[in-house]
Amino acid sequence: MASSGHELFQMVVAVLIAGGLVCLGYYTVAIRGGSEEPPLQVFCGAASKPAMEECGAAFENKTGIKVDLQFGGSGSMLSKLKMSKRGDVFIPGSPDYMQKAERGGIVNPKTVKILAYLVPAILVQKGNPKKIESLDDLSKPETRIGIGNPEAVCVGLYAVEILEASGLLEKVERNVVVHAESCSKTAALIAMKKVDAILGWRVFSKWNPDAIQAVPIAPDRIPRLAYVPAGICTSSKNPERAEKFVEFLTSSEGRQIFAKWGYLASEDEARRFAPGAEIGGEYRLPPTYRRAARQHERGK
Repeated sequence: MASSGHELFQMVVAVLIAGGLVCLGYYTVAIRGGSEEPPLQVFCGAASKPAMEECGAAFENKTGIKVDLQFGGSGSMLSKLKMSKRGDVFIPGSPDYMQKAERGGIVNPKTVKILAYLVPAILVQKGNPKKIESLDDLSKPETRIGIGNPEAVCVGLYAVEILEASGLLEKVERNVVVHAESCSKTAALIAMKKVDAILGWRVFSKWNPDAIQAVPIAPDRIPRLAYVPAGICTSSKNPERAEKFVEFLTSSEGRQIFAKWGYLASEDEARRFAPGAEIGGEYRLPPTYRRAARQHERGK
């Protein structure tokens, strides 16, 4: 009995020691975990995707601050910010959605900076097999056109604006077979040969030069040029680190990365393609197009 009692005592001591070690290990992990800062939540329009992915990696390597980049249509990203009430930085693909974010109290207007400029263009398959040379060619019979969804994608909104300003909206609308969910998906329509042409950003041809070719739009037919803005969200729990990230994006290193991917660094560079165009501002989608687009989708 004495031996059994001694063995029982040893077992109890062993269990207590093991339990203590487990608790100590958990406490240590908790302390370490608590000291780690959560990653910056950055909501991006897909118009800046390749450059932002490289910038995010470079910023992490330089500062040790982790960045969680989320991409999609600018309208979809803005909706996510509104619904989640979280996020540190908003980077839409055009000023239109930044103005909406400012009006909605999502972004602090004093923090908004311009990262790069964008020029609209017609994008066709490499070699331009359909010989599309101008906006007028987009209305030719049996020509398949793709644009971004103008209700949620910045480049889709610009496409409708350009066609309306040129008096071609109704004619080209008949040929639009796809409304893509983001800028990157709009560009992919051409790379995958799903359509004959898209109205998009000139920079798309730099993303995949082996598959995509840019056809310039006549300067007097571009009513507005765009830029990629970045602003700090009012919901940010890390405004100082968010500011560091935006500062990096606008630094010489950040601008070099954007330039590497074909984005334009200055207003002067953008104006070479459309000297009389407005820059910034906001375009409102015609209700008639919105209804027509929905009927088109239902008819598929």
